[in-house]
This record gives sequence, structure tokens and C-alpha cells, in this order.
Amino acid sequence: MHWFRRIFKGLLYFIGFLLLMFLILGIYVYRIADIKPPEIKDVPAMQWPMVQDSAGLTSVGANVLKQNQFGLYEMYLEGDAYTRGVVYGRLARKLIHDQELAFTNEIQRMIPSKRYLKFLKYVVGFMNRNLSDYIIREYQEEIYGISQAASEEFNWIGTNYSRQLNYHAAHDIGHALANLMLVGCTSFATWDTASADSSLIIGRNFDFYVGDEFAKNKIIAFYRPEKGIPFASVTWGGFTGVVSGMNLQGLTVTINAAKSEIPFGAAAPVSLVAREILQYASNIQEAIAIAQKRKMFVSESFLIGSARDHKAVVIEKTPDALEVYETKGHQIQCANHYQSKGLGGSELNRQQMEKSASVYRYERLQELLKKYPRNTPEHTATILRDYKGHQDRDIGLTNEKALNQFIAHHAVIFKPEQGLMWVSTAPWQMGTFVCYDLNEIFGGKGAERLHANAAGNIAADTLLKGPEYLKVKTYLQLEQQHIRHQDVSIQTLLQVNPNYYDTWRIVAEQYEKQGKSDSALWAYQKAMTLEIATEEERQYIKEKILKIKSQ
Repeated sequence: MHWFRRIFKGLLYFIGFLLLMFLILGIYVYRIADIKPPEIKDVPAMQWPMVQDSAGLTSVGANVLKQNQFGLYEMYLEGDAYTRGVVYGRLARKLIHDQELAFTNEIQRMIPSKRYLKFLKYVVGFMNRNLSDYIIREYQEEIYGISQAASEEFNWIGTNYSRQLNYHAAHDIGHALANLMLVGCTSFATWDTASADSSLIIGRNFDFYVGDEFAKNKIIAFYRPEKGIPFASVTWGGFTGVVSGMNLQGLTVTINAAKSEIPFGAAAPVSLVAREILQYASNIQEAIAIAQKRKMFVSESFLIGSARDHKAVVIEKTPDALEVYETKGHQIQCANHYQSKGLGGSELNRQQMEKSASVYRYERLQELLKKYPRNTPEHTATILRDYKGHQDRDIGLTNEKALNQFIAHHAVIFKPEQGLMWVSTAPWQMGTFVCYDLNEIFGGKGAERLHANAAGNIAADTLLKGPEYLKVKTYLQLEQQHIRHQDVSIQTLLQVNPNYYDTWRIVAEQYEKQGKSDSALWAYQKAMTLEIATEEERQYIKEKILKIKSQ
């Protein structure tokens, strides 16, 4: 038995060693989960008076915020990084709080377990332990300034600064950890013979969905930074990165997610790389140089439009490589797969093209551009609002294969050579596109800075006055009820969205709840005859059919 005692004693030592390692790791993860902010000297902006006039315009020094008649918030900021951040926070304190509340509520809905949420907090903290090393000092200071206005209500996630910093990587983490692809965006550009007046025109849908409340309050931010080029960005409370923007030199940036490996460490958030390009690049070569020197931990496409180059290109970037995709013609399209020779043939990209909705959506975009061979901003809005499938087929409302999936956070149109941009208003990209002239805004003073070019607005889509809009709203309400495990009217579902495969998937699951296996099987089989968005969803439905048949 002596050998047994020796083995048992050795096993105890080994278990003790493991426990010690786990304890040390736990302490380490706990310590690095909250990132230390940069050291900043006090700035006068904290003491500047905040003034609100009778028209609802709020100002702090030369910086202003107001809400326009269409519900968009318009904000002008200037100065050094920390001052911009502090003033941003003071002007938009409520918007920052409401945005964080919407985001955390949606996360808690998706992950109801508090224990698992706490675990994920430390996982993300560990992954992003070196995040500050990849964010330039200027943006650290700006985000730290914004964080001064964040609410202590959310300290269960982390300190104000670490939370705000990590939110700038939410786009990356969301589509990388499980390839959730919450950002299945579409963008395109036309110029010369492909545009009616030969101007460069760019359009994009930003289909980032984290619940309806998250998309409620949009900010059109106009920055005049102490260093770099003045620019405009479509954003939300607390977010200083860029997903859609244009600068005063006529350079535009929009981002489209691509399929990524699971990351195991921090790198520069995509939105802050896009921000740096927008603030410091005046042409395509300068944009490429900035993208080249920043390490990212996810794969992304940057559609870059340039007034100086009179064309657009797509910078395709992975954690390990960068390629530039150009076309010989006068138009370019971008969905969620790579097109360059260097990256287009990668295994991950082939999977993305075969199994996602990206290629179908890309082909639909090509169809629509052929329909409007001489593009205009108005045609661009029509294309971005299109909800049909190939050859105008009805593939069901909200299908991921459509350009307009009725989930867009925003859509935006640029004419960089004229300094014009149009931003969509609710609902989704169907409301009025509000026109802004960056030359007027950055040339104005005080309240004049936020004067929209109303004469250039693009009217709301006529769909909003027709029966289709009511069908979309009804379907989305029923879908949310089903997600919350509530009973849903099968008859109403089939009345409002009968040609959508996911309608029939919901119908089948409702029948399963009722114990009606035969009806559920019939509904799943019907779903298989329709245009299914992804291979993963197709396999799910196949497995449900096989399971019912085997019972």
C-alpha cells in the first residue's frame, strides 16, 4: 500500500498545484479586467457652463448638441482629445446612459444567467487585457473624457473607463467569438459612367442589430479635432469610433464584417482603425498606410471612397494580411466576403461565401445597379431600401439575403466631391434621408454649424404608407413574442409573412409547443422549400425534420 500512498500524495500535490494556479489566474484576470485610464491633467472644459436655449440646443463652449425634427441628434465637437471627450460626455450624458442601458439589457436578454455574465466579463477582460496597447493615446484620452459622464449603475461590468473602452471592441468581439455576424452590411460606390453626373457616390446599410432600443437614438457627430481633418460620423451615445463617416477632404470610410477566427488576445478595434483613417487620411494611399500599420484581431473590409482619387476601393484586412480590391470599371460592391485574389481564396472566406447570405445579397446588389446604370443619390436610397430577392422575388420580409432586412441601425449616402452626406431616419433606412453639407457645417459658427441642407433631403419611402409596413411591424412583434417563449398567433404570422422561411420555422416551433408533431413536421418541410438565408439555419431545420420523423 506504500506505492498507493505515494501516488495519492502526489495526486494531492498536483491538485493543490492546479488550485493554486487557478487562484493566481483568477486574481490576475480580476486585476486586468478593469483597464487603467491614461493620466490626464485637469482641463477647463469641466468648468465651462452648459447653456440650453429655447430651441433645445445645448452648448458647452463652442460645442453644441441638438435634436432635429426627424429625431437625429446632431453634435459638433472641437479641441484636444480629452476636452472633446469631456464635452461629449457633458452634452450627451443621457444619451450615453440610455445607450448603455439598451446594450446591457439586450445582453442580459440574450444571456439571462448572472453567473455566466460575470464569467464572460472576466473572459472578455482577459482577452482585452492589453487593449490599451493597441489604441493610440489620443483615442484613449477621448474615451476617458467621455467615461467621466458614464453612470455608476453599470459598475457590475467594470469601471467607467474600462467599459467604454471595451464597448469600442464590441463589434469585433461580437462577430468573432461565435461569428454571430450581427453586422451583415452592404456597401457600394459608383463614379464616372456609372453615375448620372459622373460624381463619386457611395451608399451603405449598417445592419448592426442589438435590439430596437439600441438603434433608437442616433448621433451625427461633426468633429473638428486639434490634429487631423474635420470629419462627420454616424454614431451613438458614448461611441467615438467610426462605422460610417466622411471627412472634409472628401474621404469616406464604411466597414463590413468578414468571417474571422476566434481571437485569443487584444488588438486595435476596427472602429478605431476606421476613425484614424477618417481623421488622418486624405486619399486612398494614406488610408491603406494607416490600415497597414494597425494590428486587428478580426477580419474586416473597409470601403474607402476618395474625392481626390475620384474612385473607391475596398481594403480587405485580416489579423495577418492586407489586400486592396479594385475594379476596372466605374463601380464597386462590398458585402461580407472578400473579393481580392490574395484573400478571396482563403478557407474561411470560401466558407463564408458558401454558407452565409453574403453572396446572394451581393448578386442582388449587382442586379439593382444594372437596373440603375446611371446612379444618383435617390437611386442609391432606392437600392438600400430594397427588400426583394433575386429577380424581384418575394423571399419574405426581413430575410438576411435582402439588402434591406428591416434591422438597419442606419443607412448613409455620400457625394464626397461635393461634401454632401445623407443619413437615414427611422424606421430603419425607410424614413427621410437628411442631407448635410460638410463645407457649410465646418464653415459656420455656433448653431449654424448644425444646419442641415433641407432642400437636399431624400423623401421617405412610400412603403411606409402602404400595407407592407404594417406587415413588417406585425411580424417583428410576433417574432419577439416567440423569442420570449410566448404563444404566437400562427394564423397572423402566415397572413403577414407567408413567403419567409423563418415564419414557418416559428410556426413549427409553436406547433411543437402544442404537442402537434405532424403539423410541426409539415411547417418545417414548408420552410425547406423557401429561400433560407444561411447553411446553418438550413441544417437546423433538417435536423428538426429528422428528429420528428424518428419519433
